[in-house]
Amino acid sequence: MDSVNYDRALSALAIILFSFALGTLSVVVPLLGVHAGYTPSEIGLLVAVAAIAQLITRLYMGALMRRIPDRSFLVGSGLMIAISCALLAISPAVVFFVASQLVQGIARAFFWTSSQTHAVRTSAAPVSGLRDVNLAAGIGALLGPTVAGYLWEASVQLPLIMGIVAGSVAVVPAALLIRFPPFAARPSSLTGRDVRLWRRPGVNAACWMNTGARVWKSLLDSYVPLALSLAGQPAAVIGILLSIANAAVLVGSTVSGWVRSRGVRASLVIGMIMTGLGLAAVGPFSGLTVPVAAALAISGIGAGVLQTVGPAIAAEKVHPEERGDALALTGTFRATALFLSPLAMAGLVTLTPVTAALLAAGLLIITPAATPWRSNKDVD
Repeated sequence: MDSVNYDRALSALAIILFSFALGTLSVVVPLLGVHAGYTPSEIGLLVAVAAIAQLITRLYMGALMRRIPDRSFLVGSGLMIAISCALLAISPAVVFFVASQLVQGIARAFFWTSSQTHAVRTSAAPVSGLRDVNLAAGIGALLGPTVAGYLWEASVQLPLIMGIVAGSVAVVPAALLIRFPPFAARPSSLTGRDVRLWRRPGVNAACWMNTGARVWKSLLDSYVPLALSLAGQPAAVIGILLSIANAAVLVGSTVSGWVRSRGVRASLVIGMIMTGLGLAAVGPFSGLTVPVAAALAISGIGAGVLQTVGPAIAAEKVHPEERGDALALTGTFRATALFLSPLAMAGLVTLTPVTAALLAAGLLIITPAATPWRSNKDVD
């Protein structure tokens, strides 16, 4: 096995382990919140704490990637997700809950930006490298909620212990990755160009695609399991349903190359409509296992397309030394969505049932698909 393939195998292992720990938290955080007596709005605010931490960290990731190797951020993300699980294992008291969410948010920012940039730098085509990242992340996200759901039935602590182990072990393969140098400063030839990356053709659509994927994932990790729990679904079934959604993300990532070949506009429309309509259907069908499984599968495929094709487009449309900035930018949009969607949902659920709020959120995701963009001819 050559060094690049060996590096990809190590990277995939680290990503699977990190995503397993993160998937564990996606089930434990809302269920532990309900178990500890927090209201739906309070749970939404606690989830938003992680989003704030991630958003603030993302704002500095572009600059940090010019000073610190991406491998170091991957190592740090494994350690921090383990710490996040450990804090909740100690106590669900608000101080520990908030601290855990803060650490989780920073870990997510480190993980997604560094894993994506590392994959792009080891791949001939950005979309293929990012597809590998999302497939590995999807495997971890598939296993984590299922295991956590079953372990929760036995003990509140067991799924958190598994998360601690997975995050800690992820440090080992991450530390063995190729040590790429930090990104160089912007080339002088780009000095006169518009530095606002988000306004460049293709990059703007990529940012909205990442936003749609993040809104879906944010709600999947918070209000979807809450809605299912309030509808009477047992924890084990909730874990399986979340795993179905995450398995569907793998399907979306697998077909992302074909979707990308259709063009930027088509990629955005396909991804947004599937993600939004599927999520919108979860609310009304939350008490019916088979229909909600189908809705989560459809939305998961759309989210898989969005989270793979979006960053790939951003990486393709900029100078190679701007790829760290471009991926950090799409990540900032992602983190902003992670911050705003729980807050918006926290407000909505004070006025309407959780199921109706999910319906509204799903329809909102579809909105960018109806927005005029520059034609594919201009950006492809």
